Amino acid sequence: MRKMYVVILVVILFGAAVYLLLPVRQDMNSKISVAEALRPSSQAPDKKAEETLSGASVSRIEPGGHNDDIITVEVPLEKQQTMGLKTVAAAVRPMKKTLRTVGRVEFDERKLTTVNSRVEGWIEKLYADYSGKRVDKGAPLVDIYSPELVSLQLEYINLINMQSNTAFRTQRNVEFSWGDRYGTVARATVYDPQSLFEVAKQKFALWGIPEEQIKEIEISKKPIKTMTIKSPASGYVFQKPVFKGTRVAPGDKIFDIVDLRTVWVLADIYEYEIPLVKVGQNARVTLSYYPGKEFSSKVDFIYPSFSGQTRTAKVRFVLPNPNLLFKPQMFANVEMELNLGKRLSIPETAILDTGTRQVVYVDLGDGNFSPRQIKAGDRGNGMVEVLSGLKDGEKVASSAVFLIDSEAKLKGIQ
Repeated sequence: MRKMYVVILVVILFGAAVYLLLPVRQDMNSKISVAEALRPSSQAPDKKAEETLSGASVSRIEPGGHNDDIITVEVPLEKQQTMGLKTVAAAVRPMKKTLRTVGRVEFDERKLTTVNSRVEGWIEKLYADYSGKRVDKGAPLVDIYSPELVSLQLEYINLINMQSNTAFRTQRNVEFSWGDRYGTVARATVYDPQSLFEVAKQKFALWGIPEEQIKEIEISKKPIKTMTIKSPASGYVFQKPVFKGTRVAPGDKIFDIVDLRTVWVLADIYEYEIPLVKVGQNARVTLSYYPGKEFSSKVDFIYPSFSGQTRTAKVRFVLPNPNLLFKPQMFANVEMELNLGKRLSIPETAILDTGTRQVVYVDLGDGNFSPRQIKAGDRGNGMVEVLSGLKDGEKVASSAVFLIDSEAKLKGIQ
């Protein structure tokens, strides 16, 4: 009886094992059949393709049976039309670059005049009494009271009064040989008041006293209390650091006068654009507050210094400003058309820039496109210079490049 139970238990365990292992076997058989179906046969052609969901395929073309395969992405003609794919040939063509930047209006430093005090004194009266005032050349700017200047005038007047008095004259002692055989030396006193007059006039000239004021002193024989400083140039008072009653010393600045009939526009040029800018190139300058008006200019000077903060260099443009449309510290827009010459180029849209390399897809014909790395150069007006990687006449995809690249990446092609 016990043997019968053992036999029944063995039969039950065997049946359970068969029931559990049968689905696993069937699943393994199905996987093997799928793998065999995907395994290439020995009679497969040299061109092996895998269709993607969008209809494009990735292939490896073995030219002449060599090992250096050309990886291609095949896009049928009907799919090219759906994707909007277009091609363009790389060609040597004239390239131009439009450079746009922002500039700032500055006064012409060559038209700036500084008026300084040559004597020590105090500001008695200001004629140009506010910044921005228009002054003409020769117009009075300020009256300065100087004790030194009054003292010099009094000395000069005394010389004039004493000139007719023979009892008091400036004298010089002169010694000369008499010429006899005894070697007699004679001494004489020569009266010469004119030398002191010349010394006084030289002091007046060095202190900036004009000749007409000296003549006025000679006629009136009275000292002038204040000295009037006149404008050496026409323009606008740019800086006025003094006020009525301010004490000034020799060399102190009283005014800065600037002529605004000509102004500068200083534009910032990025460091990678500096080699393209040359002195004499034409430019167009516009103002935001004066739309529709363009001002023509040329590059006058490229500054040798460089800003480490903005990574830019200054370029100077000179503009006439008869109507004072340009005012210092205004912003202006600067636009330049730079001629880069004839270069091998393709459209910007044909290049996939990954940050470390630039890739284009070369049209091999029959809907096949091959990725190729190139080296790009200057860019301008939608075109990119090709330094290496392409030849003149080779066609590349110029649109829908991202879709072709996506198909390649789906198949692991980098």
